[in-house]
Amino acid sequence: MIDDTLTETMPPVRPWPALDLTGTDFDPVLTELMREGPVTRVQLPNGEGWAWLVTRYDDVRRVTNDPRFSREAVMATTVTRLAPHFIPDPGAVGFLDPPDHTRLRRSVAAAFTAKGVERVRDEARAMLDELVDELLKNGPPADLTAAVLSPFPIAVICELMGVPSGDRHRMHLWTQLILSSAHGKEVSEKAKREMSAYFSDLIGLRENSTAEDVTSLLGAAVGRGEVALEEAVGLAVLLQIGGEAVTNNSGQMFYLLLTRPELAEQLRDEPRTRPRGIDELLRYIPHRNAVGLSRIALEDVEISGARIRAGDPVYVSYLAANRDPDVFPDPETIDLSRNPNPHVAFGHGPHYCPGGMLARLESELLVDALLDRVPGLKLAVPPDQVPFRKGALIRGPEALPVTW
Repeated sequence: MIDDTLTETMPPVRPWPALDLTGTDFDPVLTELMREGPVTRVQLPNGEGWAWLVTRYDDVRRVTNDPRFSREAVMATTVTRLAPHFIPDPGAVGFLDPPDHTRLRRSVAAAFTAKGVERVRDEARAMLDELVDELLKNGPPADLTAAVLSPFPIAVICELMGVPSGDRHRMHLWTQLILSSAHGKEVSEKAKREMSAYFSDLIGLRENSTAEDVTSLLGAAVGRGEVALEEAVGLAVLLQIGGEAVTNNSGQMFYLLLTRPELAEQLRDEPRTRPRGIDELLRYIPHRNAVGLSRIALEDVEISGARIRAGDPVYVSYLAANRDPDVFPDPETIDLSRNPNPHVAFGHGPHYCPGGMLARLESELLVDALLDRVPGLKLAVPPDQVPFRKGALIRGPEALPVTW
């Protein structure tokens, strides 16, 4: 129920421009919004109107786990948004609510369980070792992004998805075009159509497969009539794109470690602290620009004193939630021994990132390999000369020049 004593005074609508931030700088606009209150209103560069923004940790978890806030309802309206080329695809898992969302996620769950992720650990480590071997063979200086941080997650997600190795390069090109607004709406949409057509063909060929990769699981689910081909394709595209986000996340992680060498030394000298340290880095790193996908309130809901009306669009900020001082004491400090650390870097609720466990595995393997095998690793240029991606929805360095 809504408390009738709640004030009807609406917070002002704050413009939230698309900033091309560098390094691990936290968005200054988001900082101001967090100071203004737990629930504010924003207008992003594209779309229409305004939306509520929820920033406190407990409120973010509540909204993302509350069926009264719908992703599916976004399909019927135009919401203010960051990306110029955002067009929801019918049946896409990101815009489904339970039970359809649950049904679709279940079709690939086996690939993303602890057992499913462990299935690729040894092969992932072997692929990473080959990349580091090549890095050391070629000698310094090198671009760590091009040599390791980009090809590694591409190889791992393609392995998990069941994409043949010969198709990895075009998967990478499509993903970069989809994740960037720098090339324009038409280019991004064309890349998404091409990736969708590719997965439609691949899934169709695997309707009788008993393999454990994602496209085989989806093909089998389509063959059993549990999932429509359109739904399976939408999920495959989302998972493929999400798998490459590790490139930018790990780029920021190593930029942070290389610009704060005391953190790298701590992880190098105390290997047992690495899992907890990686969780802290995931909490701290501002891995995206602005916010992700919105939700629509299906009925009037009160959140931290604000009356959100039925039909209102709502965004949550996981970045802000990860800096909530009520949950993370001294949140601006990187404490590699922080415990507990209930960060929401991979989201929360039904739309929790299915690849979160895989991304954590890749981060652990990268930290192990690069800290142990390249002990003298350091930046080859001043920190402010590291180029960061322009117009990217997921933040990260374009290149990471290193030497050793």
